[in-house]
Amino acid sequence: MPGNEEDAARKELNKRLKTIQLEQQKRLTVKKYMTEQAYERLMNVRISNYDLYMNILNMIISTAQSGRFTDKINEKQLVEILSRLTYKPEPKIEFRRK
Repeated sequence: MPGNEEDAARKELNKRLKTIQLEQQKRLTVKKYMTEQAYERLMNVRISNYDLYMNILNMIISTAQSGRFTDKINEKQLVEILSRLTYKPEPKIEFRRK
């Protein structure tokens, strides 16, 4: 039975390694389409909200693959993208008087 545990651990390690390699490839691709300041901000987002980071990463990659980039994404544009993705309307509070 110890062999099965080693195999499972090895498979898990390989899976994590592939995930890390894929993310590195994505990061290198995205870095080509961003200014240095925008890329730094994206890395800060990665630390604070990994799911949002992955959404932005995938969005930029799909946009790049479709050939819709003319210039690099600057920090201001990235902030706009972030605000659009994280926008939540304020709940409306109504007071009803009797």
